[in-house]
Amino acid sequence: MGPQPTAERVIEIRSSEGLHMRPAMRFVQRASSFASSVSLIKGDLTVDGKSIMQVTMLAATKGTQIRLCTKGPDAVEAADVLAELLAHETSETPTN
Repeated sequence: MGPQPTAERVIEIRSSEGLHMRPAMRFVQRASSFASSVSLIKGDLTVDGKSIMQVTMLAATKGTQIRLCTKGPDAVEAADVLAELLAHETSETPTN
């Protein structure tokens, strides 16, 4: 068995509300659907992207850059989907 595939993306939090509980929960739910491990890194802090408690510990405010790292059999797909979700969830979009 060879080395596990890895992928990495950098996302900037664009919402004035930052990465608050609702988008964090959606991110964790989606991350948990992948076999790969998911980590989020802000500065020196690395958290498990599949743990709501840890993701909220990031306290990611508007303008924060977060590095998304995945490792496992579906790492590239996970990174693509989760980066898109995180960018979309934290953009300034009106809700109805």
